[in-house]
Parts: sequence; structure tokens; C-alpha cells
Amino acid sequence: MTSSSDPLGQIAGSPPGAAIGAFFDLDGTLVAGFTATAHASDRVRRGQARIGEIMGVIEASLRYKLGRMQFERLLSRAAGYLRGESLEELDEIGERLYVEQVAARVYPLMREVVSAHVARGHTVVLSSSALTIHAEPVARALGIQHVVCNTFELDADGRLTGAISKPIVWGRQKAAAVQRFCAANEIDLAGSYFYADGDEDGALMALVGHPRPVNPRPGLAAKAAANDWPVLRLTIPGRRSGAANVVGHFPALGRAALGAAFASLALRARRRD
Repeated sequence: MTSSSDPLGQIAGSPPGAAIGAFFDLDGTLVAGFTATAHASDRVRRGQARIGEIMGVIEASLRYKLGRMQFERLLSRAAGYLRGESLEELDEIGERLYVEQVAARVYPLMREVVSAHVARGHTVVLSSSALTIHAEPVARALGIQHVVCNTFELDADGRLTGAISKPIVWGRQKAAAVQRFCAANEIDLAGSYFYADGDEDGALMALVGHPRPVNPRPGLAAKAAANDWPVLRLTIPGRRSGAANVVGHFPALGRAALGAAFASLALRARRRD
């Protein structure tokens, strides 16, 4: 594993053109922390999320971490709490939360990396296991034209059924989704880049010609070391990371639920004062 000391210079010297893809994970890669936390906390503040919903997601996250639940079931369980919601309204909330909370957590260097790929004429894609309401506002704000992520199933009125469209984009299914995107858009995967932090992203890292782990978690860090992949180590000036490490053993949905739970307790405390 080596440190990527000049990622922008490397991009500037790369072949130009749309046949080169630049794929970016979202949580932990473009954004410090997890975008779902903002939505979960907002639901608490607006009185939409009950404690049973929050604790249910935390419990499911623990079961996932212990190997007793697949990620697909974890994501579907979380989406089930949104059954009957309007996708149009959720999209509007996502845009508002990006401005209010998420924008400040975008890594400055990753903004520059995205812009550098755009300047080379590369096909830039946000490829994430996140849901559209979390991924698309970030993509629009950063000038990323393509998004490969998980989507909600909708009824005839544009309301959520509580299910996620299959196959769920995660791990090897994310790699397969990116491969399908490349085939449909004449992208040379062997000449492309992939930026991500998760252990589950190793499958796609192994397919691209330019794997770029970003603050990799232990499993991905081990693969990076074994394959001598250049690693990006990023921080946001003035931002404390200690709180995130306390709950580092949770997957994203669990961390979002914990964030919502703490927000709920803080809100109740302020109301009592």
C-alpha cells in the first residue's frame, strides 16, 4: 500500500475522453460519515420517526454485523419504515438536508478530484449502496452526471411501497451494476478509476485499472497493501472524528439510527429546559 501524494497530477496526466470512467462511492469517500444520518435525525426532529423505528434499525444493524442478517435485508427493513411516503417530497428533503448538513462534510480534496476527472472529459459516476434521496443531491452539487445506486419501488401514485428495487447494489452486485453501466456506455473499465472506503468494495477495486481506496476500512486496507494500491487519506479541517470512531463497528444504517437516537435525546432535553 502506498500513499497517493499527487492524485490531481495523476488525473491531469491520464488519457482524456469519455471512455475513461471515474466511479465514486458516497459515504466515507466523497462525504465524511454517512448521509443517511441527516435524514434519520430530520425524521426525529419532525416527529416522523418513533423510537421503535430507530431501535429496530439499530437491532438489525447489529444482526448484520454479527453475520445474522444480509445487507439486502438490512436496507429493505430500513426502507420499510418509509412505506407510503412521497418520493417527490423525500427528494425535496434530501436537497434541503444536503445544503443544511451534508455539504459541509464533503471532503475538499474529493471535490477537486471530481472536478479533475470532469476536466479530462471522463465519465464521472457516483456508484453507491446508498438510496437516491441521499446520493442524488451530492451528485448534483458536485457536477456528477451519472448515479448508480439503490432505488425505491414505487406504486402508481409515486409513493414508496416499502421495498427496494432488485438487485440491491452492494458488494459484488455493485461491481456487476458498474460493469453493466460500462457496457452500456462504452466505458473501458480497465482504464477507469474507483474511489471507495468499504471492505465490500474490494470486488470492484479489483476490476478497475486504477483502484483508489479512500480512508479504507481494515479489509480494504489489507487488500490495498497486498496489491500496492495507492491510498488517499483525507480529513476535513476543523472536523472532529472521534465521535465517529466510537460507533465505528456499525454499518451506515446503524450509525444513522444511532445519530437519530442521540438527536432525539438531545431534543427532548432541550424541551425540558
